[in-house]
Amino acid sequence: MLLRSHGLRGVFIGAHAVSEGVLTVRQLREGPYVRVLRGVYADASLPRDHLLRCRAAALLMPSCAALAARSAAAVLGAPAPGYGEPVTVVVPADVQWRGPVGVRVRRGPLPPQDVVVTDEGLRFTTAVRTAWDVAAVETTATAVGVLDALLRSRALVHADLGRSLQDGARRWGVTRARRVFELVDGRAESPPESWVRVACALGGLPAPVPQYEVADDGVWLARVDLAWPEQRLIVEYEGEHHFDGVQVVRDDARLARLLAAGWRVIRLSAADLRDLDGVVRRIAAELAGAADRA
Repeated sequence: MLLRSHGLRGVFIGAHAVSEGVLTVRQLREGPYVRVLRGVYADASLPRDHLLRCRAAALLMPSCAALAARSAAAVLGAPAPGYGEPVTVVVPADVQWRGPVGVRVRRGPLPPQDVVVTDEGLRFTTAVRTAWDVAAVETTATAVGVLDALLRSRALVHADLGRSLQDGARRWGVTRARRVFELVDGRAESPPESWVRVACALGGLPAPVPQYEVADDGVWLARVDLAWPEQRLIVEYEGEHHFDGVQVVRDDARLARLLAAGWRVIRLSAADLRDLDGVVRRIAAELAGAADRA
């Protein structure tokens, strides 16, 4: 393992390690190290995820720069982009650094109060600044999913978003930020829940209740992803773990209890999320059916 002076916990600039005699060029090329970004390597035992790429970018970016947008959100605990997606770095407008392949550079104001610096020297935007940047540049669904996670983890609170809108009334991206901030809900427990909720809002459907506790005659039945209690309609997203043998049995028993209590359940998988318009149509049809039966 390399000395920490050569990087953040096993992430290091290859040229520095060679020039200081820690590694030879041959050792660098033959491992056990992986190239993360141009000129930056990591111990092969480290997880190959977006946070590893963030740590690599942090070794290359100027001291005035900071990890930003979804990359900063990942550092703050939100779901991270994939390993192959670019790391986002923000630099002051007058800084000409362009970054290597694998780093997306954005230019704009970056006051000191918008930056967090860890003891290890990792620089990233604050949760409030990160929320604004994510809302301003990402799709509404993606942004809401990220901000829901930041609210759930308590990195953010709703009051932060309100103050941010007041302070940024004339700031670039305010229209998009306002729309995203209106839709965030820290009760959501996964990005797919957030995406379906946003799709419903954009489709003009009534807002569901996230993480709704279902009871029948005072007996608790389940906590469900999304619910329209008045219409007794539930939407459940089933990730990969739901298809484990034991979990399938539990899910089927849970579904049977809900159906027996008079609830209708739409079960969604990752394949369904590729056509969110179709999901909205299914939900709309069920809501309309409930209205007709009322």
